Amino acid sequence: MTAFTPSTTAALIIAASFAAGLNVYATVLTLGLLAHAHWVVLPPGLEILGDWVVIAVSGTLFAAEFVADKIPGLDMIWNALHTFIRVPVAGLLAYRASFHLSPEMQLLATLGGAAIAMVAHSSKTAVRAIVTPSPEPVSNIALSTGEDGIAIGLTWLVTQHPWTAASIAIAFIVIALLMTRWVVGALRRTWRRVQTI
Repeated sequence: MTAFTPSTTAALIIAASFAAGLNVYATVLTLGLLAHAHWVVLPPGLEILGDWVVIAVSGTLFAAEFVADKIPGLDMIWNALHTFIRVPVAGLLAYRASFHLSPEMQLLATLGGAAIAMVAHSSKTAVRAIVTPSPEPVSNIALSTGEDGIAIGLTWLVTQHPWTAASIAIAFIVIALLMTRWVVGALRRTWRRVQTI
């Protein structure tokens, strides 16, 4: 059984926050099932995730998201609404995981978790905005399934190899930030061309 130490809790916050930004219900469900099966001992503030009520609710919401996220058009509305769920829940998970820290460090962990989830969520939404208009449904379904797989896989991996999972999440964050910078630059160049016409 894996148990988190104060040093590996930071890795948990990084990886789980990124996963929650992609699919918060899959993240909570995976952590809850692993904790309930006694495959992992979560930090004291997160032990509630192993409760059957939390598992049932997150499982039901994951099933709803699994369907909604694969329907073009509905997925954009779903993702827009989940800006107000994924980011705060990731912050709450980080807050609860960091109970053993000083209040200042706990606040920093909470803000960090929310920021990481926002990066993941924003990049997911941006990619969806590009893919959703495609007339064929296969790319949308494949993309959504891949996001679900990353969220579940990264969450499981952080319970087995915390710093490997955190490193992967950090790499995804860097890629997302570089892509954002590239997209913003492309939009600015396009805007300048439009203004000169």
